[in-house]
Amino acid sequence: MREYIPLVLLTGFVIFNAVVMLGISQFLSPHRPTPVKAAPYESGMPPLGDTHERFSVRFYMVAMLFIIFDIETVFMIPWAVAFRQLGLFGLIEMLVFVVILLVGYVYAWKRGALNWE
Repeated sequence: MREYIPLVLLTGFVIFNAVVMLGISQFLSPHRPTPVKAAPYESGMPPLGDTHERFSVRFYMVAMLFIIFDIETVFMIPWAVAFRQLGLFGLIEMLVFVVILLVGYVYAWKRGALNWE
C-alpha cells in the first residue's frame, strides 16, 4: 500500500492545483460581456444562417474516411524503419496492406462517398 502514496499525493496535488487555478481565474478575470463578444466567430466573416444547422452525412463520411486512411498510412512508418530487417516477407506484407487500402478506397469512390455536391 505504501507504493501508492506518491500516486495519491500527485493526484491530490493536481486536483488541488486545477481547482485553485480555475478559482483564481474566475475571481480575477474581467467580466464585461458585450453583444460582439457573445457572437460566434467565423474566421472574421459574419455568421451565415443558424449555428445549429445540420450537416450532411457525406461530411461525416469524408471525415471518417480521411481519419481511417490517415491512420492507416501512419502504420507505414514503423514498417519503413524496420524495412531492412523484414526483408522480402515485410515487403509482401506491406503490399498486401496497401492493396487492402486501395480496395477500400476504390469501394468508397465507387459508392460515391467522396463526391461533394
